[in-house]
Amino acid sequence: MFRSKTLFIGLALAATAVLTACGGGDDGIDDRIGLSKPTIRVIHAITGGPNVDVLQNGTLTSFVNKPYKFVSTYFNVETGNQLISFNTAGTQTELGRATLTAATGHKYTVVALPGASSAETLTIDDPFEKGLLSHKARVRSLNASFNAQNIDIYLTLPAIDLNSVGPTFANVGYKQAVPASGTDSIDVDGNTTYRLRITTAGTKTVIFDSGALTLANNADWLITTIPVDGIAGLTPNKIKVLVARGDDESQAGLELVTQ
Repeated sequence: MFRSKTLFIGLALAATAVLTACGGGDDGIDDRIGLSKPTIRVIHAITGGPNVDVLQNGTLTSFVNKPYKFVSTYFNVETGNQLISFNTAGTQTELGRATLTAATGHKYTVVALPGASSAETLTIDDPFEKGLLSHKARVRSLNASFNAQNIDIYLTLPAIDLNSVGPTFANVGYKQAVPASGTDSIDVDGNTTYRLRITTAGTKTVIFDSGALTLANNADWLITTIPVDGIAGLTPNKIKVLVARGDDESQAGLELVTQ
């Protein structure tokens, strides 16, 4: 028993050193072994929408007057029921709300997104199960494009012919996250240049092409498609992408437009 405990402590110390060396974002040893307090981040993904104030359990947070593309850092919450709401900045007018039951070791993302006629919200539960010594990047998709109801998402090396591969995330419906809420993001190689292409589901008809982009080691990306024109933007398949980067708190919200 003593030897096992010593080995675990040694691995934990080694992992801590690795994570410190890699740097970036909310990815500590406590996160990787599932002992961290539950955390929540919020995303303002309503193109053309008003600035928002974020409330937690009815109390104003420090996230006030935040514009489209705002991605908060993760903040600790207590276990149990949590209510997150988005108000038009400086008012009591609520744009949307989400309730969740926070659990130890889990990370939650609450997204304010555009609907066909008003703002809506969606919550993703991320168990964040990642190996102690892993450098892999983590990726998840979210379709927040009511004007592109079902899409295939390809994350490939830049020169790959789409006809030779299947989608990374297949047949992603509106307001659907893949992998689904409650399961882990997929792992891909970090420190690698990729190309993000999106097609209408079941076809190779590209409706979005990012060009070259790089995922760092330990990157943690939520790739969210949204209508270019926001709420009531009804042009079919006219989309762009908002990337929430959990590994880069200084530039967490990255907007991509087709190249």
